[in-house]
Amino acid sequence: MAKKLEMKFENQDGRTVTISLDDPIEPVDVVALNAAMDEIVTQNCFTSSGGDLVSKKEARIVERNVADIEL
Repeated sequence: MAKKLEMKFENQDGRTVTISLDDPIEPVDVVALNAAMDEIVTQNCFTSSGGDLVSKKEARIVERNVADIEL
């Protein structure tokens, strides 16, 4: 089971931009996550095809299960 932390931001065009990190530490430290996302927006260290990231939108842990099927 692969888990990812997805941090979602809004860009200048109003579209959602997702930054994903593999194998997040759980439970998530919400205070640290908020601070990190605020810093990403403040430092303007990422951009997208729709422009700079202007605000944080949401964050979530996504878990993906894959089951191979033998043919």
